[in-house]
Amino acid sequence: MTDTESSSIFTLLKKNEALHELAKTGLSVLLVYSTHYGTAKLYNTICVPDGFMGYLFGFVTTASPWCKFMLELMKVTENQYSTIILVVLSRGIMKLLGI
Repeated sequence: MTDTESSSIFTLLKKNEALHELAKTGLSVLLVYSTHYGTAKLYNTICVPDGFMGYLFGFVTTASPWCKFMLELMKVTENQYSTIILVVLSRGIMKLLGI
């Protein structure tokens, strides 16, 4: 993508409010979901690794502050992701009903 193409995309987003809102929502969903997914993968790798050694070390690593933080971050991002989906669907239904 050239600079001219990317600047025209940004110009289009600025001019079209609905498209701008859709892009912001999409980026929000992508950020929240990527954070949740990445944290889940990191938690699986660090806190509860596969195999028998992971089972043994899980007693120690699961109680660590880093693992607790990752669990909390996964809970928060799960809640945010659900909220975004609910708001988007609610907004769509309200528009369909003309409210």
